[in-house]
Amino acid sequence: MSDAVSTTLSPTPRSTVGRHRERGATDRAALYDVLDHGLVCHLALVRDGAPVVLPTGYGRIGDTLYVHGSSGARWLREGGIPVCATVTHLDGIVYARSAFHFSMNYRSAVAHGTARLVTEEPERTAALRAIVEHLAPGSWDYTRPPTRRELAATAVLALDLDEASVKIRTGPPADDPEDLSPEVWAGVVPLTSTFGTPRPDPHVPADAPVPAHVTTRTP
Repeated sequence: MSDAVSTTLSPTPRSTVGRHRERGATDRAALYDVLDHGLVCHLALVRDGAPVVLPTGYGRIGDTLYVHGSSGARWLREGGIPVCATVTHLDGIVYARSAFHFSMNYRSAVAHGTARLVTEEPERTAALRAIVEHLAPGSWDYTRPPTRRELAATAVLALDLDEASVKIRTGPPADDPEDLSPEVWAGVVPLTSTFGTPRPDPHVPADAPVPAHVTTRTP
C-alpha cells in the first residue's frame, strides 16, 4: 500500500486522547499497523435519529479507509454522512491486585470524518480489491471478478484518515504501592489470534490442492 506523505497524526479536539494520554501514539505508522493487522472495523453513525454501530470488513489504500455494503441501504447510497470507524486488537487480560486496576492490553484506532460514496472508476474497483485483499490476500486475482450486476448491488464508502487517533496499552498491572502483596497473583494473560486448517467447500474435489495464497495466510 502507498502511504500518505505525512508521517504524524494531527489530533483534533475529538481525536485527541484524553485519559491516559501516555498511551496515545502520534506516529501515523502506528495507525496503519493497527488497521492493516485487523480484520473487522466497527462503523458508527446516526441513522433515523438513533446511533448505530455496524461491524464490517474494510480495506486501506494510502490514507483512505474503504468499507462496503448493499446499495439497497439508503444511508449507503447517500454518502456524505458523519461516521466514526474503530479497529481494536485485544492482546491480553491484565490481572491486578485490586479490582480497580484490572485492565486489558490492546491496540486501538479511531477515525472520524465524513464518509463519501465512491462512484467513479478506477477508485471503486481499487477499493473493492483492497477490501477483498485485506481479508483474504491473493484472492482478487484468483477468483472471478465482480459482474456488472454485482457491482450495482454494492456500495462503497471512503473515509479519509485525516482525523484519527491511536491508543495502545502494554505491560503489567498498574497496582498501587500499598497493594503489592506477594500473596495475590497479578500479571497478564496474553491473547493471540491464529488461522486454522483450511476446510474446503463440499463442491471442491477431495484431492484438490489448497491454493498457496490460502495455505500461506498468517495473522
